[in-house]
Amino acid sequence: MKITPKIIENVVSEVAGADVIPIIKYLKNKKNISEFKIAEDLGLEVNRTRNILYRLHGANLVSFIRKKDKEKGWYIYYWTFNQARIKDLILSIKKNKIIKLNERLERENQCNFFICENACMRLDFEQAICFDFKCPECGLLMNQQNNKEIIEKIKKEIKQLEQELKKIMA
Repeated sequence: MKITPKIIENVVSEVAGADVIPIIKYLKNKKNISEFKIAEDLGLEVNRTRNILYRLHGANLVSFIRKKDKEKGWYIYYWTFNQARIKDLILSIKKNKIIKLNERLERENQCNFFICENACMRLDFEQAICFDFKCPECGLLMNQQNNKEIIEKIKKEIKQLEQELKKIMA
């Protein structure tokens, strides 16, 4: 699988938030860049830059080295983007989505769901009983929902994600 800049942006924003994209773009193909230089070149506050870098570091998307400033006596951090981590994150994200979809599929298969005409809320049997099968939002009677379409959609999503995983791992 070829990892394009768009894939990198999608993965990074899913893991650390969309606001980290400018820093990732800046660090790409560079090594050991001072957090002060990053902040200055991107027009960000140093504290905001550090916050973003720490989030990226939490996902192992950046690494750093620390050097002591001889004049001031404090440490300066130099950051590098870890692009090799992207493929692992893609795999992890897809596997987690499959796990969550399988859990949802199991719930859809095991529970009866109820919904009103206005589709205000969707409640399982226990919740619907608590409200006497009346919608807590609009007060209309709630009827059992046929969730076969939802189940099929979830199965299709799982199948698609599994195929994508096979491509990545090949």
